[in-house]
Amino acid sequence: MRTPAEVLSEILSRVRPLEGRESVDLGAAPGRVLAADVASDLDLPPFNKSAVDGYAVRAGDFGEACAPSGERVLRVLGESRAGAPWEGSVEPGTCVAIYTGAELPRGADAVIMVEASVPVESGVRLRDRPAAGAHICPRGQDVQRGQRVLCAGRRLRPTDLALLASVGCEPVSVFVRPRVAVLTTGDELVPPGAPPGPGEIRESNTQSLAALCTRAGGLVQNLGVVRDDPSVLREALAQALGRCDALVTTGGVSMGRYDLVGSALESLGVTPVLHKVAIKPGKPLWFGMFGAVPVFALPGNPVSCVVNHAAFVGPALARMGGESPGEARPPRGRWLGAALAPNPREQYLPVRVEHGEDGVASLLPVRWNGSADVVGIAQAEAFAIVPIGLPLAARGLVEYRPLP
Repeated sequence: MRTPAEVLSEILSRVRPLEGRESVDLGAAPGRVLAADVASDLDLPPFNKSAVDGYAVRAGDFGEACAPSGERVLRVLGESRAGAPWEGSVEPGTCVAIYTGAELPRGADAVIMVEASVPVESGVRLRDRPAAGAHICPRGQDVQRGQRVLCAGRRLRPTDLALLASVGCEPVSVFVRPRVAVLTTGDELVPPGAPPGPGEIRESNTQSLAALCTRAGGLVQNLGVVRDDPSVLREALAQALGRCDALVTTGGVSMGRYDLVGSALESLGVTPVLHKVAIKPGKPLWFGMFGAVPVFALPGNPVSCVVNHAAFVGPALARMGGESPGEARPPRGRWLGAALAPNPREQYLPVRVEHGEDGVASLLPVRWNGSADVVGIAQAEAFAIVPIGLPLAARGLVEYRPLP
């Protein structure tokens, strides 16, 4: 069996970013991937502005001639508010009341905080000796006009919206989302709202997989359950392949008599690329290509599906959606479970993540009963990833992957 790193490299070498672009309003942009670099159309801040409430002054008024404490009484000319700047100029011996975010008046080169002021009949007494530039955000401090602020390939976060709005990027150009068809197979499966009969279980895989594929940037169509009948399965797969950019199935990929998915896909012209990977859980992964359409056939156990998506499906969908690959390695935490012997497969172990007193995350193993245990995985916050063939000591450091 190939290692997970080898399998991921094989998959990513075969999938390509989709070529389509579209423009969306900022409100629809979170989670989408930028299709073009974004440059600012103005300086930020667009003017010299006050960082505090106080008084805009000339620093030269507070020279050696002032009292030893630096106090000086200045005549107040008016005020500068956000959106309503003072139109005049600050001359020697005068000042302007100013509020946070307001434009600095001409002639002023410093701001004294309101806490250092006392109103007097002739104006205001200021108990400070400011340096030029004090409490001022200079024009262009954050970004200058024409400067690139975000790069193509970035998956947009809600916090990016303020920046895009500030530099006038509305609407925003994004890559189209890959259309992902999701289905599962099994005669034993009934809908979540139906009571299971003898030998039946409620179908859960397409629910979590559809949500995971959506989180990875896909535009998902959940096709539900297909019976373990070769002709029915083949027809359902043929319809799915005809209207998607990626196909993800679950169930029917092991070695049993009713594991029919691989042969059905091959009969429809899907070229098999690999079957089985050295990962635990999730070994029976089947992957092939239908022209430019990647096809992932995942095992039927729910936790195996989550692991396979995290390790292989999610990165492939991100690439198809135009997202630039991340360069940072996964974080490392301290394993608080029992020591583990080496395993010939890369292990994904469900854990809770807690703050460590030394700044290193603590990884607490979740009690679970294997790859079919949906109760255990629902309690987990991440997977600890134990490399192939390496032991893991109690309190040893290990990489982990947060669950979406």
